[in-house]
Amino acid sequence: MREFDLIRTHFGTRGGARPEVLLGIGDDAALLDAPAGQIWSWSIDTLVEGVHFAATDAAADIGWKALAVNLSDLAAMGATPVSALLALTLPTVDDDWLTAFSDGFGAMAAQHGVVLAGGDTTRGPRSISVTVLGTLPADQVLRRDGARVGDVIAVTGTLGDAALALQLGVGAPPALRARLTRPAPRVAAGLALRGLASAAIDLSDGLLADLGHVMAASGTAAAVRADLLPASAVFLDAVPAGRATALQSAGGDDYELCVCLPPERVADAVVALAALSLPLTVIGRVCEGQGTVNLLHADGSAVDTGPRGYQHF
Repeated sequence: MREFDLIRTHFGTRGGARPEVLLGIGDDAALLDAPAGQIWSWSIDTLVEGVHFAATDAAADIGWKALAVNLSDLAAMGATPVSALLALTLPTVDDDWLTAFSDGFGAMAAQHGVVLAGGDTTRGPRSISVTVLGTLPADQVLRRDGARVGDVIAVTGTLGDAALALQLGVGAPPALRARLTRPAPRVAAGLALRGLASAAIDLSDGLLADLGHVMAASGTAAAVRADLLPASAVFLDAVPAGRATALQSAGGDDYELCVCLPPERVADAVVALAALSLPLTVIGRVCEGQGTVNLLHADGSAVDTGPRGYQHF
């Protein structure tokens, strides 16, 4: 199958339509127009076989996750997803794999109203690069550098499920496995937290590592309580003794949002997320310092978790 036949067959009908997308798949470049009073938010992620997914993983799950992890970045900015660009590097043309991949990618796109506006295909070791675009008001951006001393630190959902699923492998309970293979980007939560949170980040590499980026950008430090980290019932039932804190604080692949909130905004944020059936759990405070994140027991003593998050290099 030739390149343009591949694109038409597997992705030509995934383009969708939005008023912001003036021209999508089928030309040299896409044309987009931001709504009046809005700015663009862009993000890109690459998934590589053998690093981010296994050759034996279901292609539909890979397609879903390739878009979901990018939409999680838009969620952390408080942006509304609009469009995506997809670059596929493939060792061969496998129609069955491509059909399943595009089904998974398309399901995630449809869930968030994302238009696939273009991309590229080439031959080589399998890797997937996705660029996403979203819009938001310029004065409501959720950034990493807005945390202030005295802010409350909170996270959406639960932590550690995906990391435990990866550790357990094929024996992982289905609910844990789903958190790893089909993460749910917290787009609606990001929108709900605009105007409430002072800073935000999505949790991809692990709570301690990612929160550290917020503290470094803000010129502050964080004190986080290990005993307050939220966990699902299935996680607590399946986690090996003594492993819960390390998986929740440094395991990664959660794709929850970690936010800093002025204390007077916490109640409003809890109510806003409750309307989405999503819990928001307070786990710590922003304090004076320069980029450090201290994980503490309830009595204030330090917790040693070992590695503090995923390192790409």
